[in-house]
Amino acid sequence: MNSDLDPAQSLCEQVHELLRGTPAGISEFELIQQLKSRHSTHIPNLPLADKLVLFRTHFLLFNALYLLREQLWQAQQAHVDINPLCVRLLPWSPDQAALAERDPLRDYYLDLRHLRETGEDDVEKLLASFWTRMQGGDEKRAALELFELDLDQPISLAVIKLRYRQLVSQHHPDRGGNTSRLQSINLAMEILQRYYR
Repeated sequence: MNSDLDPAQSLCEQVHELLRGTPAGISEFELIQQLKSRHSTHIPNLPLADKLVLFRTHFLLFNALYLLREQLWQAQQAHVDINPLCVRLLPWSPDQAALAERDPLRDYYLDLRHLRETGEDDVEKLLASFWTRMQGGDEKRAALELFELDLDQPISLAVIKLRYRQLVSQHHPDRGGNTSRLQSINLAMEILQRYYR
């Protein structure tokens, strides 16, 4: 790897290498964990429990993903399919002209002012705005399905909390569970609490 590269380009190369090694795709969380295990100096090596650290880590990774997508597309080498649940390299196709169109997410992540100027209060507002904008039906249904709750039966917050405790107990890493599965359960719980308060 070229040590003369700027940090963003260096992170792009690291991400590109990881994506080439996982042709079926890799989640954002797993990408972050892989970068940390390789001691990448370009993302914060801090616990993701802090919302500001989580935002900055997420932002730096997505900045690198959008930069990489543009570079590979311009070189007609590949297409980076960017989704938090599954980031993957796809074959390049001239039909991907959508990249040339205005993409608000691309614009957001490629503007480093958002990284520099976003503080803890801003992250709270972003999260609140995100939940407000979410299309309820799909996210709510996905969360209920993750909890394996019968959608034909009455569902209360008490039922959800009980099922949440069962799933956390079952999937906690201290009990041999999977960290990414536990994070999905926590996210589903956050979604459901907004609907069943």
